[in-house]
Amino acid sequence: MTAEETRAILSLALMAAFVDGDKHERERAEIRRIADNLAQADGVHLPTLVQDVLMKRVQLAGIAAALPGADARQLAYEMAVCVCDADGLHSPAELRFLEEAKAALALAPAAADGFLQQADAVAAAPLVAADAAPVPAKPAVDEAALDKSILNAAILNGALELLPESLSTMAIIPLQMRLVFNVGKAHGYQLDSGHIKDFLATVGVGLTSQYLEQAGRKLLGGLLGKLGGGLLGGVGRQAVSSGMSFATTYALGHVAKRYYAGGRVLSTQLLKDSYASLTQQAQGLHQQYLPQMREQARTLDAAKVMALVRGR
Repeated sequence: MTAEETRAILSLALMAAFVDGDKHERERAEIRRIADNLAQADGVHLPTLVQDVLMKRVQLAGIAAALPGADARQLAYEMAVCVCDADGLHSPAELRFLEEAKAALALAPAAADGFLQQADAVAAAPLVAADAAPVPAKPAVDEAALDKSILNAAILNGALELLPESLSTMAIIPLQMRLVFNVGKAHGYQLDSGHIKDFLATVGVGLTSQYLEQAGRKLLGGLLGKLGGGLLGGVGRQAVSSGMSFATTYALGHVAKRYYAGGRVLSTQLLKDSYASLTQQAQGLHQQYLPQMREQARTLDAAKVMALVRGR
């Protein structure tokens, strides 16, 4: 993929991130931080792209012109869909934007609409199965089992980071939310999605910005959207990457454990500091568990990813 194609795909993703005008300033600031962190890669200067999008210097027609290939156009649309659905089902404004993008990119309706339906299914996945056991009033917390479940969730999301499909990247978010739900449940709290989103935002994890960072790193690393041998190529690149999905999932699980075990009384600053410290700790563990991530990635396909998101 050329630098021009990469810029065009990222520009469309950024347009999707800002299209509804309803993003909290905290989320906007996080997107700018990500742009700064990924500033220079393969001739792409992300801070400039962010400014171009915010100043409306980027148009759909120009993006389409920079993407002559059908595969690149489909990938651009998929990233835009996932950005719109990362924090829940897309808004009416986001849906209008996606329809305009689909038309500008001249995509085959079946492929575009089919992907949108898949992404919507991920975004609308319930936190817990309808037949799940109720939350006990005063549960006996099995610390070792809870620690193991957090580690397993981190390894799974690290494995998803190895996969080249757009939906695999998006699936990391609902799986992290379900992890927080299960940690809360283990301590006797019945959480809803609104509470969990607030918790994630408090510790410093934005849903849209997290997807942009994960997908952006994959795209700039040459993994996202690859077909055929993409997985093995990605595994090689992942060995020297930050292992972001493993680290953030591990940190979220353990911060949630501290928070709910302590009766939800930790201050915002303490939550942020704990998350930052645990993320750094998890990055140090990444190489230790990388073989397990690689092995699990080889067993995953689109159907299995969707089943995981649905809690099956």
